[in-house]
Amino acid sequence: MRIGYARVSTREQNSVGQRQLLAEAGCEEIYIDEGVSGKTASRPELDKALARLRRGDTLVITRLSRLFRSLKHLISLTGDLRERGVDLKVTQQDIDTSTSTGRLMFHLLGAFDEFNRELIVEGTREGLAATTNRGRNGGRPHKLSMRQIKQVYQMLDERGPDDRPVWNVTGIARHFTVSRPTIYKLIDDRAELAAHLTGR
Repeated sequence: MRIGYARVSTREQNSVGQRQLLAEAGCEEIYIDEGVSGKTASRPELDKALARLRRGDTLVITRLSRLFRSLKHLISLTGDLRERGVDLKVTQQDIDTSTSTGRLMFHLLGAFDEFNRELIVEGTREGLAATTNRGRNGGRPHKLSMRQIKQVYQMLDERGPDDRPVWNVTGIARHFTVSRPTIYKLIDDRAELAAHLTGR
């Protein structure tokens, strides 16, 4: 049996997009947590989905971020699924742990994503500290705190039920009362670091 799980955050309108993708993937049962952020530990519908799974079943999600809160949670839950004889399929990221290649790609993708985020946050923090000590930031000071910059990156990564971005640059700039160039500068800084990490 294929059992689907979806999660929509408080900013998303509904779960129609994810539900449709899960149905197209052949899910016979679908469980959805609505109004739940990615960091929330309590997910009643996820608990029901996990309890329903039996050996030989497959848990289907649309993206890794819909299910896992962190790399630690990813490793813990996938280990539990493996011991129970349950496979995991991620439709939008072409991951299927029923195959050896799928299992390898799954772990590599999850590990790199977490590592990349940590390095971006750490690099941004160190860069801000350095420029603050010099009393400047390339001629134009940052108008956002480290916490706000992290929120900007989270908003840029957020996807709606149709897997489209929830926020655009204009919306984020208005939310933090800064200019669009300020947000574009943060995007450029992040992209430059990510390219450096991947050797591109």
